[in-house]
Amino acid sequence: MNPLLLAGTAFVASSVEAVEAVTIVLAVGYTHGWPPALRGAAWACGALAAIVLATGPALVRFVPLPVLQLGIGLFLVLFGFAWLRKAIWRYAGRKALHDESAIFARQTLALQSVHERRVGFATAFNAVLIEGLEIAVIVITLGAAAGGRFAWAVLGAVMAAVAVIALAIVLRKPFSRVPENAMKFLVGIMLVSFGTYWSGEGLSIPWRFGDATVFVILAGYAIASFILIAFLRRRTVAIA
Repeated sequence: MNPLLLAGTAFVASSVEAVEAVTIVLAVGYTHGWPPALRGAAWACGALAAIVLATGPALVRFVPLPVLQLGIGLFLVLFGFAWLRKAIWRYAGRKALHDESAIFARQTLALQSVHERRVGFATAFNAVLIEGLEIAVIVITLGAAAGGRFAWAVLGAVMAAVAVIALAIVLRKPFSRVPENAMKFLVGIMLVSFGTYWSGEGLSIPWRFGDATVFVILAGYAIASFILIAFLRRRTVAIA
């Protein structure tokens, strides 16, 4: 598996979750001060790092690679399909777009009514931990199914976190203009494609083009998704 593609998938997927986590940390910082917000985020990052370090290598060490690839492949297909389905429905006008500004406003309003710093710490910790768990799952599954290439998956996730945090420091406001649905659409296709490829590897299917088969699968899912979006849009217009 191409390590750059592996890191790129982890980067885009992690960016989506990092944006959602940073939005809540910003709300905590503006209402309860930056010390509890940053402490909560830091403790959650430490917990996530421990989860990745404890779980990832253990999977590769104790589970046979074909079994690992099949199990993780099926998991990625289901996990990626959930993201892809939501993105398709949003593009087709069947589901409202994700609004980080609205989330920031709701969190700020809720936090303004509570003045205990422990609440700010807990809110930041929970936000980073919950959103970060999806990042940890993606890093572990991608790295394990790729034969233990955790360094590339971790690199992609870390770069995503650094990029999102740097933007938050510069902008100091929610990421209202981030094309989150496009990112989820892309990640959904990538995860489903990786899952399909690795499921085939686990079943010993002889892919004709080797690792390059991933790109063929990607193209197939992308074309099918665009056709489905066009079909659902027509149905939406007809119903309206």
